[in-house]
Amino acid sequence: MAKKIIFWRHGQTDYNVQGRVQGQVDIPLNEVGVAQAEAAADELVKLKPDLIICSDLRRAQATAQVLQGICGEDVQLLKDERLRERAFGDFEGLSVKELKARFTGRYEEWRGTGECPLAGVESRGKVGMRVAQCVTEHFENAEEVLVVVSHGSALTQGLVKLLGLDPLAWQGLRGLDNCHWSTLIPYSRKPGWRLVAHNVGAARDISGCIALMAK
Repeated sequence: MAKKIIFWRHGQTDYNVQGRVQGQVDIPLNEVGVAQAEAAADELVKLKPDLIICSDLRRAQATAQVLQGICGEDVQLLKDERLRERAFGDFEGLSVKELKARFTGRYEEWRGTGECPLAGVESRGKVGMRVAQCVTEHFENAEEVLVVVSHGSALTQGLVKLLGLDPLAWQGLRGLDNCHWSTLIPYSRKPGWRLVAHNVGAARDISGCIALMAK
C-alpha cells in the first residue's frame, strides 16, 4: 500500500495553446510539452516512485514515459483507460469561437452548469468515480509512491471524489496546469485522504504553484 499519491497532468499540446477542447481526442505533446515533462520528471524522480499509472491517450503516455525513463525499468508503467480525460462529445476539437457559433445554447449550458448530456459531455460524477476507482485499486499495489498521469478534468474530478465530495455539486478545486501535480496522502479520519499540495510545478516552471503544506 502506497504512502503517497502524485496526481500529474500531462504536458502541453497544440490544442492547449489554441484553446481547443481536447477531451478524448488523442493529440500528442508538442515540443514545449516534452520539455515540461522533462523538467517535472527531474523533480518527481526525487520522490522515488515505485509505480506509475497513466491514461492510454498519447499525451499522458508520453509524459509518463519520460519519468519512467529516468526512474529505470524497475519502476513499472501501466496504462489504464479509466484515467482518460473526460469525454466532451460534440465539443471536442473546437475552439470557444467555434463552440459559440455551432452550439450556442448547449455551450452556454455547459459553461453555466459544467454539464451538457445532450452534447455527449460525460458527467463529472461518472468521471470522478472511474478515476477514483482506478487510483484506489493501484494504490494497493504500490509500496511507497504512486504516480498517476492523466488529464485536467479527469484528475480534478478524481481528486474531488477521493476527498469525499460530489463532483457534480462541489467545484471548488482549481484544475492543474500542464505538467503540474498534486499530492494526496492516506489519513486516519474521513474521507481517508488528505490533500497536502496542489498545482505544484517544477522549479523552472513554477507559475500557478500553490503549496498547501511543505513536505
